[in-house]
Amino acid sequence: MNGPEPNLLAPTRIVRCGPISVRIAPRALSVGLVLLLLALAAAAVHLANGGSALPLDAVVRALFGDDSNARVHLAVTEFRAPRTAGAVVAGACLAMAGAFTQTVARNPLASPDILGVTAGASLGAVSVLVLAGGGAAGLSGFAGEVGLPVAAFAGGVSAGILVYLLAVSGTLDSYRLVLVGLGINGLAVSLTTWMLTLGDVSNAAQALTWMSGSLNGKDWKLVAPMGLLALALSAGALLLGQRLVLFTLDDDVATGLGVRIGRLRLYALALATLLASAGVVVAGPLVFVALASPQIARLLIGSAVPPIFISGLVGAFFVLVADTVAANVLPVSLPVGVATAVLGGPYLIFLVLRNQRRLT
Repeated sequence: MNGPEPNLLAPTRIVRCGPISVRIAPRALSVGLVLLLLALAAAAVHLANGGSALPLDAVVRALFGDDSNARVHLAVTEFRAPRTAGAVVAGACLAMAGAFTQTVARNPLASPDILGVTAGASLGAVSVLVLAGGGAAGLSGFAGEVGLPVAAFAGGVSAGILVYLLAVSGTLDSYRLVLVGLGINGLAVSLTTWMLTLGDVSNAAQALTWMSGSLNGKDWKLVAPMGLLALALSAGALLLGQRLVLFTLDDDVATGLGVRIGRLRLYALALATLLASAGVVVAGPLVFVALASPQIARLLIGSAVPPIFISGLVGAFFVLVADTVAANVLPVSLPVGVATAVLGGPYLIFLVLRNQRRLT
């Protein structure tokens, strides 16, 4: 994998509490705590800014159940908190998915975007929006509430399964995985464009808005179940993340050490697909989050592979800041996907030039 000097043997300490012992890396722990504080501060600013700015102390009191000011309590808990939680869920899920994808592909430029997962989710969502009308425009009742999220999630998972089935040939080669992913991504983008030509103008405009990546109008009906799913997937991701350093070894060496590297790749890709699909369901295809966050996390702690939990914190912070800037700082409110593209574009150029210098 290209990147900074790998630190396979990062100093760790064993913390024992009775019969339980935990191995802790001091640098990763300190960086994680700082990022957690930054993410909490970004979430507080995100909650305080909206249609009208609110004092931070009023936001905190409302979150802790103070309903003495009914207007503030309603604005914070019912309108702004779901959007803030959605930003955290989407950012963390996409970033952790990117960490898994880059590790398995052994390529810092790989991400669920390149492997077709987010394009597959977009195809599923656009299919519902264009063919069925989507939400109140077409579907109604239970189908109207769950149709688009289910279609987006199913589209992402289907794309991930298709990439895996086409890429695996006895063993899963990283180069073949990226090429197949690019092909599926191109196919999904082409079908999405074709879908847009089938619907009327209003449905196509609604689909394009969704595809730009937006947190507008998110409510607890969507964010709460996706948040629970993200927590469940995060638990599995943290457990599997401890073994990702094995991908820095040659396959023959890993196999000689008794590691079933093929099964490990399958688990990592499955988690990446599910996490990316959950993130896209919440906020749409936010570009650069899955690409940039894992590499920023890796640079912060100097590890050989992107750290899963640190990547999730970077992704959550990234999306919170991007949505705050897009919605409140600029003269015209923009979708958060536009802000992540603007903020992530220079980073992608830096990453490409940096890797080009390493190769030459």
